[in-house]
Amino acid sequence: MATMQDVARRAQVSLSTVSYALSGTRPVSDATRRRIEEAMAELGYQPNAMARGLASRRSHVLALIYPAMEKGLGGTVAEFVSSAAETARENGYHLVLWPFRTTQAPEVRDLVRQGMADGVLLMEVALDDARVDVLHEAGVPYTMIGRTRDVSDRPSVDIDFERTTDDAVAHLVELGHEHVAFVNHSQASADDGYAPTFRAEEGFVAAMRRRGLEPHALRVDESPRAGREAVATLLEREPRLTAFVTMNEIATFGVVAELQQRGIAIPADMSILSIVTSPGVGEMSNPPLTTLHAPGAELGRLGVQKLLSLVDGSRPSTPNVLIPCVLEPGSSVAPAAGRAPDDDREPAAR
Repeated sequence: MATMQDVARRAQVSLSTVSYALSGTRPVSDATRRRIEEAMAELGYQPNAMARGLASRRSHVLALIYPAMEKGLGGTVAEFVSSAAETARENGYHLVLWPFRTTQAPEVRDLVRQGMADGVLLMEVALDDARVDVLHEAGVPYTMIGRTRDVSDRPSVDIDFERTTDDAVAHLVELGHEHVAFVNHSQASADDGYAPTFRAEEGFVAAMRRRGLEPHALRVDESPRAGREAVATLLEREPRLTAFVTMNEIATFGVVAELQQRGIAIPADMSILSIVTSPGVGEMSNPPLTTLHAPGAELGRLGVQKLLSLVDGSRPSTPNVLIPCVLEPGSSVAPAAGRAPDDDREPAAR
């Protein structure tokens, strides 16, 4: 099978010239381009996505920046990714993964300069994110599934964390819970500037205080052991706790295990409401968790649609959007102890 090196040798040009001709990242003379195309035809070189975009100077590739090597693709994140990939495919594009962390902005810049993608989706966004700055300054079409600190001129789709945390607190308060704790992502995520860690915590604290209640929030490492330790810390801080709101899927399993180890029944003695997650993850727990379902599929679809409107000016533009999570009743939330017997059901999902 012919390679790009074979094409370069046959056309009597450098390998980088063939790359530039295929990607359109640097100008190549018409005569040189014709020699490259003739060499490709003679050798039967199979053009990849970049070669198919030779005339249009488009690769028909969208890049998804997500640090998968360290984060993994859990059930909730998979909803975002699979929906984005399907939407890209329906529109004639391939979605590829660029596993770059917030500290790897130079690597993002290098790939952008090579024209390796027509546009970029960015997940796991930090409040101050150098990767976004690189894309913005390079003029490359991009859309965040998430938000930096200021999004006034930056395209994004995201979870409405303020509404979601208020809905979580409202649901529990309606069931008589007044002493509620929040199990957040880790301190390390906050140190990295991970935006959901801050937005959810701020939303929870504000929702509790609006109702005249004292908020108890704790940043917890992403592990079952850390979830167990969080229960001990929070119960020591506030022995009257009757409910946990959690936004840390792995630690939540430790929370459940520690409560059961202590003989604290779920949900009779303690309710657990897991937010920004999926019912599929919630069903892994015993009892199955009541969740506020992250709108991953919808945000993945909207993110790609917004990105394509920036890649292709003929498509209608779309505004930035915020979408709240939706309550999915499970078996981990019940009225607070002492609630009147006739109020023993969860309020209906809104």
